[in-house]
Amino acid sequence: MTIKTAKVQTIAQQAEAIAQKLNITKYDIYGSSVDETSAQVDKGEPKQVKASNRSSVIVRVWNDQNQIGVTSTTNVDETGLALALKTAYEASAFGVKENAPDFSPQATAPAAEVKIEKAEPASVPTLVETLVKAEKGVLQAHEAITSVPYNGIAQREIERFYLNSDGAQRSEERTYASIYLYGKTDQEGRKPRAAGAMRIKSGLSQLDVEGCTQEAADKTISHLDYEKIASGKYPVVFSAEAFLSLLSAFSNMYNAQNILDNRSLSTADSLGTQVASPLLSVYDDELHPENVASETFDGEGTPTRRLPLIEKGILKNFLHSAGTAKRMNAEPTGHASIGAKVSVGLNYLVVEAGDQADEAYQIDSADGVVLIDDLQALHAGVNALQGSFSLPFDGWLVKDGKRISVESATVAGDFREVLKGIQHIEPVAEVTAGGICPRVWVSELSITGEA
Repeated sequence: MTIKTAKVQTIAQQAEAIAQKLNITKYDIYGSSVDETSAQVDKGEPKQVKASNRSSVIVRVWNDQNQIGVTSTTNVDETGLALALKTAYEASAFGVKENAPDFSPQATAPAAEVKIEKAEPASVPTLVETLVKAEKGVLQAHEAITSVPYNGIAQREIERFYLNSDGAQRSEERTYASIYLYGKTDQEGRKPRAAGAMRIKSGLSQLDVEGCTQEAADKTISHLDYEKIASGKYPVVFSAEAFLSLLSAFSNMYNAQNILDNRSLSTADSLGTQVASPLLSVYDDELHPENVASETFDGEGTPTRRLPLIEKGILKNFLHSAGTAKRMNAEPTGHASIGAKVSVGLNYLVVEAGDQADEAYQIDSADGVVLIDDLQALHAGVNALQGSFSLPFDGWLVKDGKRISVESATVAGDFREVLKGIQHIEPVAEVTAGGICPRVWVSELSITGEA
């Protein structure tokens, strides 16, 4: 029996009865199920169509010495639950004794009531037809665009639940659909250029497919007439996606687990210190209305909420699980994922302007400014423990308001200096898959052009 066919109340009742028989007094269970249908196309023909159902249940059991055992299963009928609880209980004899995970003190606290509109799944032919039309739109936008090598459309239905032996019981379900298009050019005597766009909404009918097609085409075309850029120091403007990428790459700055492990740019005493320009405010806001994939509770059952990370340049909070919160005398923040080891991670970032800056900053009239649209190789070009980065990027050199595509270059700097060097945050924010952010102007960074 899968999660989708089992009710959380039923699972809770069965788990309680089984636990009593096994003399287990403390346990919790987290489960999720994803139904997904996706498609890719190649020059008008279906390239790949997939449908899948993925279910996962994590069972944790504590013994009398407060050691914890963890096991996973995909079967939540009585037999599967009994085996999982028994296995986790036996594994608890080998569990850690120091800083052992515990229930979140907020696992039974009221969670936010969020109105979730589930969309009816579209048929596979409709998905393919929509993507074929979008691909065609990108290809027809310019004769130099010869392919859309990376494309995809998908729809997902997700169910999650959490329960524990103290009476916590949460569940939720939602749907969302997404599309991405990445065009590529081929011109004689010129290097191939590529750019893309993505959209995500609660269902296929709400997806702005036309807007995604237009953005992918416009960005790809904008990189056709590229030029080399001279190496040197330039004022830099980060797009929403690029700046959010940096905030995520250096998330150890506000991750309590990283701080406890001494693998962070912050220490426990960093709260309340100035880490960025007063212009910058950053929130982790999982319940933001634009976050169609929002979750009302984390893996430990802690309710999610809007959490200030940086306000007017001041570091305000760390991301906590129940365990890190206990060790640092704080409250869980709703950022934990459950498993053999509890980890802490970002949810949905929202960047806002703190103090207002000079409105003279206008990209359409800027001169000598580098506009970075997309950062690449974040897995290799970031030293998160030192704060440094050196990353290839897609972008433009802006001369007298005119954008000239940069042929090939890298941007390098120190993340902490980037935060402190923010000169302007534009008033209009862009909604992306990973968060909401305006364009961010930074004083000066090193740009290295191709020799």
